[in-house]
Amino acid sequence: MSAPTVTPPTPPPAPSVQAGAVEQPTLAEALQAYLRRVRGGDMGSLPAILALAVLAGVFVLLKPQTFPSVLNIANLFQQGAVVATIAMGLVFVLLLGEIDLSAGFASGVCGAVLAVTLRDFGWPWYAALATAILTGVAIGLMLGLLVARVGIPSFVATLAAFLAFQGIVLLIIGAGGNVPVTDPVILAIQNKNVPPVLGWVLAVVAVGSYAVTSLRTWSVRRARGLLTSPLGLVVAKIVVLAAVVLGLVGALNQERSLNPARTSLKGVPIVVPIIVVLALVLGFVLTRTAFGRHVYAVGGNAEATRRAGIAVKKVRIACFMTCSTMAAVAGVFAASRATSVDPNAGGSNVLLYAVGAAVIGGTSLFGGKGRIVDALIGGAVIAVIDNGMGLLGYSAGIKYVVTGAVLAAAAGVDALSRRRARATGSA
Repeated sequence: MSAPTVTPPTPPPAPSVQAGAVEQPTLAEALQAYLRRVRGGDMGSLPAILALAVLAGVFVLLKPQTFPSVLNIANLFQQGAVVATIAMGLVFVLLLGEIDLSAGFASGVCGAVLAVTLRDFGWPWYAALATAILTGVAIGLMLGLLVARVGIPSFVATLAAFLAFQGIVLLIIGAGGNVPVTDPVILAIQNKNVPPVLGWVLAVVAVGSYAVTSLRTWSVRRARGLLTSPLGLVVAKIVVLAAVVLGLVGALNQERSLNPARTSLKGVPIVVPIIVVLALVLGFVLTRTAFGRHVYAVGGNAEATRRAGIAVKKVRIACFMTCSTMAAVAGVFAASRATSVDPNAGGSNVLLYAVGAAVIGGTSLFGGKGRIVDALIGGAVIAVIDNGMGLLGYSAGIKYVVTGAVLAAAAGVDALSRRRARATGSA
């Protein structure tokens, strides 16, 4: 007699992607959610954007003939390049809840290395440039080891470097000395412009790439049943970006020379696409890589991140290296704009403005919150204040007071936002 046949139970059907799909918000619901986040303390770079709009509007009203001129707009980009570049590097350190007080003079050291290798050693521009950048990498490695491995607080370690780097610049340049930069390639970075046709091509490629990437991301997330922004909001961002980029390129492609018969000035300054590329690369690293996620995690809770198996010390070292490398790039920009390097390179208000740019843009001093675009927005605010008040004839003292007030307001907004976020349970 054969054993009875047992029919196995039929397994439940595998859930489809659509079965787990979330309900997608409408445009109105997305705007309401954004307003709730703002009321909850998550304002991001909104205060900086509003401040930039107000400041620009005030200076346009007070100096309608000079401030909004194409010549001054190009000057704003060139004037703010050094501060914005250092600020982008500082974002990495600030995200950890650390600080780098030496970034300004680190840029001076790297600029001095560039100038001396060009003049005294006769190196080609690419060798001198590589040496200056590698100097920045080495500086960041040293600072990162002091902070992460030795355990010296970043404030103390970078303050010591701040003092030491002033001396190193003096030793390289010489007291009262000045090393001219005459290489045409280096000088072109801050003093030449992209040909108008190439400027249009780069603008169209940039806007097109952003549009394709944004729409593809939206499509992939929606196909996988993930929460996405409304298509109308995605398209609106693309339209706004296209209007801003194409409008600026169109304006900068106009003749802005005071004597066109003798010298023609047309096109986007070469330093602008360089900064855009740097911002895109750094933004990609922070938002699309595992390292970027680790940076935010360390800034949010270093101990929990360490227990999760992430090499916290290596992350800290890498962030300080990134910061000093960007300082080196800024040192090249400064040498190009000034056509020389002097013993005060990287000093004065460079560091203060760079830290202010990052914080004003929305990067938190407490760590864990910030974006690369924050540095660019904050840099624009600093440049507008410095440029606009200069056009109005105000003294350096007034500029410092106004910039300090804006920085204090930004830090206050950050502190109040975090307190509001804790009160509402969103942090």
